[in-house]
Amino acid sequence: MSTLIEIEQAIEQLPPQTFRELRKWIADRDWAQWDSRIEADVAAGKFDALRNRIQADDTAGNCAQL
Repeated sequence: MSTLIEIEQAIEQLPPQTFRELRKWIADRDWAQWDSRIEADVAAGKFDALRNRIQADDTAGNCAQL
């Protein structure tokens, strides 16, 4: 296993196109992890109270059209 310093040094040596591909891969992976976490939180009901509050505000007429 490479250390973080070794990985950083290897990245510094990448040609620009390869670096762009790596950057895209990292961003895609990061967003996929974020999506998975949000989906798990939704499934666990962590947003239920917020959804209920928003629905109550809307029903009470406390929301404006955007």
